[in-house]
Amino acid sequence: MGAPGRRRSVAVALIVLSQWLGTSLWFSPSGAAEDLSRWLDLDAGGFGWLLAATQLGFIAGTLASTVTGAADRFPPERIFALCSVAGAALNCFWTLGSPGFGVAWIARFGVGVALAGIYPMGMKMIVQRVGGGSGSALGWLVAMLTLGTAMPHILRSLGASLPWQAVIWGASILATVGAVVVLLIQERVPGASRVLPKNSGSVRGLFALKDFRASCGGYLGHMWELYAFWSVVPLLCLRLLPQHVDPVSVATLSAVVIAAGSVGCVAGGALSRRVGSEVVAAFALAGSGLLCLLYPLIPASAVVLKIGILVLWGALVIADSPQFSAMSARYVPAQQVGTALTAQNSAGFLLTVVSIVVLQSALASWGEPALWLLVPGPVLGLVAMRRLLRSGPR
Repeated sequence: MGAPGRRRSVAVALIVLSQWLGTSLWFSPSGAAEDLSRWLDLDAGGFGWLLAATQLGFIAGTLASTVTGAADRFPPERIFALCSVAGAALNCFWTLGSPGFGVAWIARFGVGVALAGIYPMGMKMIVQRVGGGSGSALGWLVAMLTLGTAMPHILRSLGASLPWQAVIWGASILATVGAVVVLLIQERVPGASRVLPKNSGSVRGLFALKDFRASCGGYLGHMWELYAFWSVVPLLCLRLLPQHVDPVSVATLSAVVIAAGSVGCVAGGALSRRVGSEVVAAFALAGSGLLCLLYPLIPASAVVLKIGILVLWGALVIADSPQFSAMSARYVPAQQVGTALTAQNSAGFLLTVVSIVVLQSALASWGEPALWLLVPGPVLGLVAMRRLLRSGPR
């Protein structure tokens, strides 16, 4: 490997690391769900709306980026670093005063806006450097997003004796470090920082592309399931463990289930080199949908089996995400990759607001059968991407 190749490899590694640190902001309240709910006097539905605030902020941020084309007009490294620092500040300031749901909700909304400059920009930086082989590299990137999602539970399990605010503060510290890491990238993509003309393309034109539309449809089905599942993992783990179990055990099992997705992403990325992103995405989507269907049917007494299914579900539920991003980036003009990925994220996260709130409330009322509300996502996602499966790997 020559010097340019080594610089590119180092750049990709730094992007992946910074993504892991930056996205620890996403579900930081989940790592302190019980204590935080008590502090804010929230029931399951209220906590669901607190999580939804981040999703709504992300939607607002990605919509603004899509409409203005900001994702393709400014260097992604700078956007990433700025948003990481802003998100870190917004994530923790509300924990320092008196409890107030309104302030917490607005702050978490702001965190979501900041994440719109972290997650899509991480993907764009990878695609710029890896191009056609991005399925494997994006697998590592989304694996780090998954570990970032699990990080609040990891922090909680490591610092059980610390106040719940430590989980929130820890995520903010990690995001700040992520901003520093991404600014260490020295390898630059030729022409990547060039400001694009305002008439460089339209969002309507992107969705007129049949392959991009099919990939986006599959992604939407995947998103209906993913974040709603992640949001209820602590509740599912709590139901599996003995009554009055310590919070550390719940946090540890939750971290294992969510972090299993990082293994799924890396394995799926490696497999995509042989069979193509389309096949990997379809397999993961079908597998997670099947486990979603089966999980409530397993008797409560079969604890080990249920834990095993939950971990496998955690691995499959996110494994298709990097492949959908790789496909969508491949199906659009190179100068619109940032806008395309941001638009796709925006539409997908709009769905997550509905699925998170609905599932949080339904699980409290119906128990585990409420998980079947997620099944239509994988089913409709597979229907949407059938065109890509007929065409084969590209």
